[in-house]
Amino acid sequence: MLEIKDLTKKYNNRIILDNINFTFKDNKIYGIIGKNGAGKTTFFNILDQNIKSDGGEVILDKNKILESDVSLVPTTPNVPLFLTGREFLEFYLEINKKKKSVSEYFEMVNISLEDQDKIMKEYSTGMKSKIQTLVNIISDKKVLLLDEPFTSLDILVQEQMKKLLREIKKNKIIVITTHILEIAIELCDEIIILKDGKFNLIEKKDLNDNEYKKKIIQSLECENVN
Repeated sequence: MLEIKDLTKKYNNRIILDNINFTFKDNKIYGIIGKNGAGKTTFFNILDQNIKSDGGEVILDKNKILESDVSLVPTTPNVPLFLTGREFLEFYLEINKKKKSVSEYFEMVNISLEDQDKIMKEYSTGMKSKIQTLVNIISDKKVLLLDEPFTSLDILVQEQMKKLLREIKKNKIIVITTHILEIAIELCDEIIILKDGKFNLIEKKDLNDNEYKKKIIQSLECENVN
């Protein structure tokens, strides 16, 4: 499990993360929802050790979290544009000593044979996102963070991505941020609101999806949710 203990971050005396305490458990997909500027990407960057917190600890399975424990897929895909998709994946398969073939990974996200050998400069944003996600799956780290993974994806690619995340969540902690509430409700096992620097877990209990959605929206608008 991933334990967040008293995590704090400030920018110019503005509190972004305010003494957050939360435990993420294995085999689950968590969704973090919040308004623009709420601190979702800041939280991810602290876990990925791109920036330092101003206080608190992040503990993974009773040990201090390391950069080697975390894979972060940013909102904007960052792939080498003048390599083909195949060349890029083959490189990652080699350095991570994976036995699966490149073709098996392409099949996971339905990238056609023709597109596999195109340079990634010619890829759509959705295809670049698929490749970026595959690379992070190949690296096989315990914690997978996806920052707005559905933003530029069409409906078909969204469904492929949801299916893939469900398939790989075993023995992992997957955390996504998204502005698409319907996707969060359908995909995530737990939904967290990040508001005023605090985490608030929104429990579904016996609510149907429509009631759950209303409760999430209410929690974004109000100070407290009963």
